[in-house]
Amino acid sequence: MTMHLISVIGSSPGVGKSTLCRAVAEWLSSTGASVDHFEEADILTRAAFRPVAEEFAGGARSVQPTTLVECTRAYVSESLAAGRDYLVTDALLPFIPSLVAWGHEENTLVHVMGELARVVEPARVTVVYVHDDPQTALRRAVKREGAAWEDWYVRKLADSPGTRAVHDLASAAVHLRFEADLTHRLLAQTPWHVLTVDGGAFNAQEAYAHTQRQLMDVLGLPGHAVPSGRRRGGEETS
Repeated sequence: MTMHLISVIGSSPGVGKSTLCRAVAEWLSSTGASVDHFEEADILTRAAFRPVAEEFAGGARSVQPTTLVECTRAYVSESLAAGRDYLVTDALLPFIPSLVAWGHEENTLVHVMGELARVVEPARVTVVYVHDDPQTALRRAVKREGAAWEDWYVRKLADSPGTRAVHDLASAAVHLRFEADLTHRLLAQTPWHVLTVDGGAFNAQEAYAHTQRQLMDVLGLPGHAVPSGRRRGGEETS
């Protein structure tokens, strides 16, 4: 069986990507497959991505694109050696929000994504892109996380060279719309499967069921019941 990397990404905080990523990982594990669920925070703790943590620990406010590419190569290589069937990652590939925030232009992103497509081979890649209107999603995130999170998020973007125009939630939404258009354009240039999920049209359970059906076709899997632990109505996470 060829290893398959399923990267769950979102157009904005608050669209439900982490809930969806967790559900997909649990479902695939329930089939008896060997699954690695790579959570968003794992990029600073996984051995393969140690150079990322080291660059930040050294005082850098960004990571070199070549570091991201080489760490991805190492992660895929160690997973192949471990005999993994699926890698289900939360906000990992293809690093577009980070690269944009660090000030890289589109031509650099095109090059990085070409390199990523090369180093993940022979793994197959499917990107699950969860999208919603940024203003709606951001309001949802603030309601969940509180005013302190809003201040932190706006400040994080305002302090980054590629997103310095952000100064409040409204300008953050403008940036996220630009980033969504860029993401669609860049993903269309890759050899990867791209599955889209409308986070505004579905609650968490519906989004998972929709994604599961699409993934069964892509992965060539027979139908499996939705895990009971995923029946949580409208739960939303980042």
